[in-house]
Amino acid sequence: MKKTAIVYYSTHHGNTKKLVEAIAQGREDVTLIDAATKIEVDLSGYEKIGLASGIYGGHFADKLLTFARINLPDSKDVFLLFTSCLSGNNYGGDVRELLDKRNARVLGVWHTRGYCTFGPLKLIGGVNKNRPNETDLQELLTFYDGLGA
Repeated sequence: MKKTAIVYYSTHHGNTKKLVEAIAQGREDVTLIDAATKIEVDLSGYEKIGLASGIYGGHFADKLLTFARINLPDSKDVFLLFTSCLSGNNYGGDVRELLDKRNARVLGVWHTRGYCTFGPLKLIGGVNKNRPNETDLQELLTFYDGLGA
């Protein structure tokens, strides 16, 4: 069983936190690290590292990127998770650049829409209400299990 650390940033609606908690539930080999509260953590003992964030202005959260710049060891197996208002996997260029510099092997990328009240969307009560939902979480667990134990 490979030890996994999932570093996440989830502050607005808890969309991303819901994802990482679903993965960690019942799995003693998974450690969750909140990038909003931790600055330095030794990740060298983990075989897999997940980086998870909501998308803010088209990018992963700055605090998550800073955490990864400080703590991500070279040549690790990494996977990316993110939630956003819109669909698509066009996000994460800044993370991928960092991973390339660290010679990380990207195992996979998973995305779902999340509840969003950014800007004028707040006036209409937001979009993607009740997301991520149970279907999203089941798809996430299938993705995670496919990364290998």
